[in-house]
Amino acid sequence: MANNFISIPTKMFHRLKPSDRERKKMTAAGALPKINEFQPFPVKDQLPGVDFCVSSSPPWPEALILGFQHYMVMLGTTVIIATILVPLMGGGNVEKAEVINTSLFVAGINTLLQTLFGTRLPVVMGASRSFIIPAISIAISSRFNSYIDPHQRFKQSMRAIQGALLMASLFHMIIGFFGFCRIFGRFLSPLAAIPFVTLTGLGLYALGFPQLAKCIEIGLPALIVLVLLSQYLPHLLKSKRGIFERFAVLGTIAIVWGYAEILTAAGAYDNRSPNTQLSCRTDRSGLISAAPWIRIPYPFQWGSPSFNAGDAFAMMAASFVAIVESTGTFIAASRYGSATPMPPSVLSRGIGWQGIGILLDGAFGTGSGTTASVENAGLLGLTRSGSRRVVQISAAFMLFFSVLGKFGAVLASIPFPIVAALYCVLFGYVVSAGLGFLQFCNLNSFRTKFIIGFSLFMGLSVPQYFNEYLLISGHGPVHSGSTSFNNIMQVIFSSPATVAILVAFFLDCTHSRGHSATRLDSGRHWWVKFRYFDKDTRSEEFYSLPWNMNRFFPSF
Repeated sequence: MANNFISIPTKMFHRLKPSDRERKKMTAAGALPKINEFQPFPVKDQLPGVDFCVSSSPPWPEALILGFQHYMVMLGTTVIIATILVPLMGGGNVEKAEVINTSLFVAGINTLLQTLFGTRLPVVMGASRSFIIPAISIAISSRFNSYIDPHQRFKQSMRAIQGALLMASLFHMIIGFFGFCRIFGRFLSPLAAIPFVTLTGLGLYALGFPQLAKCIEIGLPALIVLVLLSQYLPHLLKSKRGIFERFAVLGTIAIVWGYAEILTAAGAYDNRSPNTQLSCRTDRSGLISAAPWIRIPYPFQWGSPSFNAGDAFAMMAASFVAIVESTGTFIAASRYGSATPMPPSVLSRGIGWQGIGILLDGAFGTGSGTTASVENAGLLGLTRSGSRRVVQISAAFMLFFSVLGKFGAVLASIPFPIVAALYCVLFGYVVSAGLGFLQFCNLNSFRTKFIIGFSLFMGLSVPQYFNEYLLISGHGPVHSGSTSFNNIMQVIFSSPATVAILVAFFLDCTHSRGHSATRLDSGRHWWVKFRYFDKDTRSEEFYSLPWNMNRFFPSF
């Protein structure tokens, strides 16, 4: 049977292929695509474009200003938590100022401990929002109704919170130092990290524009000024040194705070509602007059802690949430510090030292536990400076202003809508850090699509249900006879990051586990060399302990 295919001599075939010179002409004419055109961006296990990585440092004058900027950013959460808790405990402005100064003092110590002996990442360790629910439950407990004197009630409530924090710190240190976090870290894949880190930032959306809108005339200008200074002005002026991006937060605070001072002095809020005056005025915080000039916090300053089993278990649940949210912040900080992914042993070490931080919170009486600050991790991305030394300088500012109470109170009296405007940008950077892990995964896999989409949706939907139920009914949807059990469920399931990682981690470890493509789809092969400290030489540069202490405390 005759072959219908025409046989073309090899020499003739080569003549049919365009020569290099002809290919260049055809490419220039648009007949052929360029070789590098439409190529996907390369996968990077270290974020490029960062000016100062974890182990490097800017010049000292610049480092001092950046450190002060980190201090200003972390103040917001510290003031919020004290403003919520202290009145419920029976305290006034004097007690609020003392709690804020104590929280700043302990935050400075914990930040130094974390950057020296913990993960060694540029993370600020500050007051945690996850401890608010059990702390409020203690503050409004009927067992303190017998105390008529408000100050005495405040001291008794604080002692109960201290005892619960001390018990929770033991749980926290066991999770960290006994290696349970190391087990979790070795099974964590980029796929599970996407919704986890994303909702570490996105889950705090209620602290953004809703709080900004409480005084729109200063909150919205603050947001606009921050975006202009950090994103548009550098390109318009063609600045190559990154001055505007690095100091945009301080510039925004200075401009809009001055504008708010003018509005207050001009009487713009004299006839407004009390809530508006509290949000907008610059002279209503009561901190400046109440704060002492000099006061050094000390352990057990409110008296000996008291212990209650129910309170302790609720605080342990908050401690678990703090572990989850801190882990998400650590991952984002490692990304913006241009470090390699954390080895699981380093994560475990960091969580253990966070437990020591909560122990200090319980001893000094801060009213709340410790967590890695999400907003400060976002500031690393905004400034493109992930220097560890800068964060250590910010810890020095925390210690300094906590002792000199009047000066710290002036800075802490910034209207919160200005702080909320900063959160809109800073939390957004943490969200984008989580979305950046999409590069490691197979986005054409339906398994990948399901895990990412479902965990993100549940991470937002479940906490919304728990929070709405609490707001409408005065108690959570889990309404058993045990208050501590109710608080445990409310604390865990009102945290978007916690719900997201529980769903994503479970699905990633169980769904299609035996399929040959699962490992590649999840991106595990990209992180396999970071599962052990000594498998990648870069781990020692970013995460090794100072003063050659790795000889005595090796990481595995």
